[in-house]
Amino acid sequence: MSLPPPDPFLRLKARGAAANAAGRFEPYARIRDSDGWDLPEEERLAQTEVSEERPRSVINPVTSPDLGFDRSVNPYRGCEHGCIYCYARPSHGYLGLSAGLDFETRLVARPTAPAVLAREIARPSYRARPIAFGTNTDPYQPIEARYRIMRAILQVMSDWNHPVTLVTRGALVERDLDLLAGMARRGLVQVGISVTTLDPGLARRMEPRAPAPARRLAMIRALAAAGVPVRVMVAPVIPVLTEPEMERILAAAAEAGARAASWILLRLPNEVAELFRDWLARAEPGRAAHVMNKLREMRGGRDYDPDWDRRMRGEGIHADLIARRFAVATKRLGLAEGLPPLDCGAFAPPPRPDDQLSLF
Repeated sequence: MSLPPPDPFLRLKARGAAANAAGRFEPYARIRDSDGWDLPEEERLAQTEVSEERPRSVINPVTSPDLGFDRSVNPYRGCEHGCIYCYARPSHGYLGLSAGLDFETRLVARPTAPAVLAREIARPSYRARPIAFGTNTDPYQPIEARYRIMRAILQVMSDWNHPVTLVTRGALVERDLDLLAGMARRGLVQVGISVTTLDPGLARRMEPRAPAPARRLAMIRALAAAGVPVRVMVAPVIPVLTEPEMERILAAAAEAGARAASWILLRLPNEVAELFRDWLARAEPGRAAHVMNKLREMRGGRDYDPDWDRRMRGEGIHADLIARRFAVATKRLGLAEGLPPLDCGAFAPPPRPDDQLSLF
């Protein structure tokens, strides 16, 4: 199935995808066609639209055996950063929307998520384990400045002494340094900052509304200075485009204060494969074939291999070489050790005004 042609009258400013194919669960495809009237049509700018959702529950159980967490929370659906390679794009299909432009322009905010989360963790049967944020879409994407949902969620987590892992590339994380620093002192938080490339031009084309690489390194520096344990996430590693930068990214992150590192090979599930190939043809025509050939070499001849044992790392000589380079670089830079474990034992309801104070 090929992508529909882009709307010739829709101006795309800082967007990753150019097409908006119907979601994979939709029975009909959308095709733009002339109505036969020879009338001029005005160009319009693609705008970001935000709708609101009031969920009954927000904690998602996670059973994937290759992930290091068993629950997650997503304050938003869709992501305005518009990273063309985002593996979460197909999740918009469950809303009847496209993994293309819809994913980055038709967003869903969940303003009641903090209250719902507080209610869920207050249940007598609940047992605390680290909750992962940013595993599907970025909790610090631009609309967080207006909705402040992640800020309110962090306050709930801090009040309950609940451990948190957080992945982001959004500079708004610095706004919450007061909460994060306090939680870090109690062993309750770890933050991962995704740095895909150090090339600002490539980042602009590939991650059009995410902070520039230098800004992300500044985020690592600010978090580390506040005492927050930070992992640099070299993710995704894209053969030919970003793979040669791996050692430079790790060195820059270590200098900024990162204490650990991880990497993930480019993943192209479902609609993402076609969107990424389309982007390559537009943004990197001279390297497009080389990128896909190298990727397929590590994916058993396919654009993507969803097998649990291989989807994060790939297979074959080239994948093994990337893993070896990463291991050597992280050991040399002092990034090979993991972040300190989080404290699950301090979890308890926040004190109420009429509670009797403890003597100890």
